[in-house]
Amino acid sequence: MVKNKNGERLNRSSTCKTKKSDSQIASCKDPTLSDNPAESHIPAISPELQTTGQGQLGFSDSIYLLASVIFQNNHLEKPAAQRLVNYGKERGLSLPEVKDEEMQRSSYELAFNTLKYQELLEDIMIDSCFYLTQPMPDDQMGLVAVMLYDFQDRKFLPRERQQGDEIEQEVRDVENYLLRFKTKLAASLARCRIKHDLLSIECILPESVKMKQERSSSLPLYAWVNTLENSLDEVQSVLESAGFSQVKSMGQLQDKTFCQDPHCGDILVFPAQLKAQLYTTKLLSDHKLIIQDKSCHLGPHAVCSLLPEEGDVLMSGCFSGLTVSHTASLIAEKRKDSSNDQPIVYVCVSDRTDAQREELQQAVTAMGCKNVKLIPEVFQSLNGGDKRLQEVRVILLIPKCSVSAVSNPLEFILQENGDTELLQDLSQGSIAQSKLEALVAQQRKDIDHALKFPKVLAVVYSTCSSYQEENEAVVNRALEQAKARSEQEGEPKQANFRLSPSPFSIPDHAEGPEETEPFFMLEPSEQSNGCFLAVLSREPEPVVKETPHEVLVRANAKGLLDKIGSRKEQHGHTNRMTKTTPSRNSQLHLSVSIQSKNQETKGSNSTTLCGHQEFTNRRQSSQGKAKALHLKVSQNTVSSSFSSPKLENSAPKKSITSVLKATTSTPSLHPAPLPATLAVRPRRAPQEVLKPVVLVLPPVHFPSFFQPQYSRTRFSPSFNYNKWRNPTQSAPLSRTSGGLSKDAMVKSRPLL
Repeated sequence: MVKNKNGERLNRSSTCKTKKSDSQIASCKDPTLSDNPAESHIPAISPELQTTGQGQLGFSDSIYLLASVIFQNNHLEKPAAQRLVNYGKERGLSLPEVKDEEMQRSSYELAFNTLKYQELLEDIMIDSCFYLTQPMPDDQMGLVAVMLYDFQDRKFLPRERQQGDEIEQEVRDVENYLLRFKTKLAASLARCRIKHDLLSIECILPESVKMKQERSSSLPLYAWVNTLENSLDEVQSVLESAGFSQVKSMGQLQDKTFCQDPHCGDILVFPAQLKAQLYTTKLLSDHKLIIQDKSCHLGPHAVCSLLPEEGDVLMSGCFSGLTVSHTASLIAEKRKDSSNDQPIVYVCVSDRTDAQREELQQAVTAMGCKNVKLIPEVFQSLNGGDKRLQEVRVILLIPKCSVSAVSNPLEFILQENGDTELLQDLSQGSIAQSKLEALVAQQRKDIDHALKFPKVLAVVYSTCSSYQEENEAVVNRALEQAKARSEQEGEPKQANFRLSPSPFSIPDHAEGPEETEPFFMLEPSEQSNGCFLAVLSREPEPVVKETPHEVLVRANAKGLLDKIGSRKEQHGHTNRMTKTTPSRNSQLHLSVSIQSKNQETKGSNSTTLCGHQEFTNRRQSSQGKAKALHLKVSQNTVSSSFSSPKLENSAPKKSITSVLKATTSTPSLHPAPLPATLAVRPRRAPQEVLKPVVLVLPPVHFPSFFQPQYSRTRFSPSFNYNKWRNPTQSAPLSRTSGGLSKDAMVKSRPLL
């Protein structure tokens, strides 16, 4: 679809609804045909196809030149045996810098339409003998093609020149040649239409291209509300005051109506013909309402729903400043009540020219976004160690794709900074296999690299392609590669990614994917373009139920509990192997100390005999009481070592030596083994286990009436060790209890 130099869209039929017979077409006389009898056999063109719209005056010379360069770079080059017209060998020409957006758009649209009808235009040039008779160099045939398309679109009427237009001599030369051949050119077009039975030239296009053209003519306008400038309620109030009325669904859109998008709440939908009336409200000129395709809105909304309270966003791929501004405004609106700093949107612009970077920055500034930063480095060179990206938690990846799901691909490419090298393939309705493979290879690299950032929680992958190779295949392969890489490098499970459900709710009246579908897809229709979106979320950290022992071991490995777990493990092992070891050690030290002192004090053997006999009888008669006394002895012994430090310090050093000598000099002396039932129960896990200590008791002096023959007698556990006192304060026990009298202890006290 072509525009004139005033920017007005040309009105042409895009479908073939009825057909006329050859006689009906031939019966209409073409006013542009010559009266020469030699040319009377050429059928005429129907008068209804010769009418032109108001203001259809053609384009300026600059637009023709720019369109010819675009066509030269993207035209279909046929094999030499099938080539009808040669356009020269020059390709990849640099485009002149154009600041006028409307001029650039018109040039691309003229070149794109010429690409659609390249084969038809070549047939006309050959059939009319224009290519063979005119002395035009091959490198100017691109200019001839674009001007011929515009010439036939104007029904071969001359162009009206406007004052102030720059004059390009080569454009004027080609125009003069075409005007001379206008009759033959029109006749050749008529013969071609008769041959192919075409009501209009659009009928010669592939079916997929015709379908896209039909859909594009009815696509509604999608516009998102810039919440940095105003709110949704304010925009709706302005529209209602301007005569617009809100309806509930898109099926009710007609005249001056609008509705909310079923997937994104901040998007309003208008009929296609209301763009001029929207400008009268100043919402568009004040950047409060921004017109943009719906497929560009889903990615920013997905990022906003996935971003945590504290985190930044990294954007990479093919998108415009409008998409960046939409993402930044959504995040800023979500965090406006937060006391923390606003999240930053980092944008990779390595593949853009200086003019494109400046344009992006101007668009972001005009929208009022202050949380956007441009990164000039290539996305593949960035990694998690970059200091600027330490807080990045979500990556929005919009790679270059085939744009095969878009009904108006040219408009989309121009608005979203797309790949203009796809124009030739899109004009024919299919993408070459080599180009598709190149796109897929780059998409795989981008998504694989995005999954390598260690702190990223989610990656949003979005395309406007209808090819499975660019959508599901790329995502599934990336997940498999990430899983294999984590297993090979020994990474934990949370290093893997998985597909997450779509963040968009599907209303009851809207057609959409089922809830079980892992991807979000919109099919191309008369209401919207198609798109594909996938959310790859990092696996959550697995919940591990640890035992108390494992908690202590893990804490000790980090140096938090001073190796408590290891001591507990050692203590538990000791309890399992020799449960009576602490009690036996205490009994051994007490017994050895008593025996060594008995050897030093001799005499009074009768009293010792009686006391020992009484101990033996009591042990045999009351085993239960002996167990309780043994536990009490062990507890009091341990407590006495901590409750009387002065007593331990005041003990002579020779007591340790005497104990060692007693143990080595009397190998037949062994402590009485205790029953297994007397073992001390190990402490529970939460309690702190005390360190094992060596107890050194003060020396005990017995009277001299202890007989030597009883030096090896084993003492009963029922002996009340709990009443041992300091040597300076010790009192002898009464004879009736198996002990010594006070007078005997006083007489036998040694001199210190």
